[in-house]
Formats: sequence, structure tokens, C-alpha cells
Amino acid sequence: VQGKSGKQDNEVALDVLVCPAVGVVVGGHFTTEHLRDGEVISTSIDKNTVVDEGLMSILSIMFNAGTAIPTWYVGIFGGNYTPLSTDTGANVAVNATESAAYAEAVRQTWVVVAPSANQITNSASKATFTINATTTIYGAFLISTSTISDTLGSLMAASKFAASRSVVNLDQLLITYTISAANV
Repeated sequence: VQGKSGKQDNEVALDVLVCPAVGVVVGGHFTTEHLRDGEVISTSIDKNTVVDEGLMSILSIMFNAGTAIPTWYVGIFGGNYTPLSTDTGANVAVNATESAAYAEAVRQTWVVVAPSANQITNSASKATFTINATTTIYGAFLISTSTISDTLGSLMAASKFAASRSVVNLDQLLITYTISAANV
């Protein structure tokens, strides 16, 4: 049966997709600013995959007395890889070819402020990667451990950028991650 909107009554339009009504949607996006010589040379907003491991973590913490993860970290990757919902903290560094081509010694801390308007973000304190090699960065991810290439953490989300970033020594990537939850 179609409702007045032209959709079936049990469907919700999200961008160009029509999905069965699900109640709550959790999703996010990475905003990446590429700086060279202090000037922004490109900015993009890329949707992500909130992986199964991340969704299970949310459910466990909220509804089953799971242990909260107090600090999350942003990592970047250099493989031409499209993240899957089945990726985990144990395999994302290898699957996506995590990049260590930056001056900072660890993945960058995702520093957030209190949630507002059904979202939480680090837009006031962007994760900054100071590139120290000529390379290509294809995407970013949010994980619970700071050590580059660590396989012990929990993965929340990952994104392959719509356009890869060709970076050179002293470029900077400023990455904001925003996660939202909404009733649908």
C-alpha cells in the first residue's frame, strides 16, 4: 500500500535509497580538509560504514551493562579498500592498509563535546595528521586504540573517501568524524 508520499507506508526515504522502516538509524560521516602550505586545497564529506562490531558495542554498552570505551581514535589508510560491515579492530589495519605516513606517533584522539541535536562530533578539535611522505590516503576509521596497526581495539566506523588524497611531506589532513542517531 502506498501512502501519500508515494512510498509504501513501511518505507523511509534516506537520500536516494528507500529502506524498510527501522525505528532508529545510526550513521556518520568523515569531513576531511587537506591543507598544503597552510591553505585548504580540498574539503570533502564522506559517508561511512558503522560496522557490526561498533553497533554491537553500542547495544552492549547501552542495554547490557557493557564496558564503555572512554576514548576513541581516528586512523587513516592507504589501501584502495572499501570498508565492509564485517570489518573489526582486529583486521581493519591490514585490510585497509593503515597508513603511518604522518609525524604524530599514534592514531589521533577523537576529542568530542557533549552530544547535541542527536549527534556527537570532534569538529571543535579536529584529528590532525601531519604527513611526512609522498603517498595516497584513501580513507579513515574510528577505533578504540591509539597504537598504529594495533589489532586489539574495537572498530566503530570506516570510510573510503569518494576521492583519494595525494599528499606530500608537510601536508596536513584535518579529520572530523560526526556520528548521528535518528528516529525514522
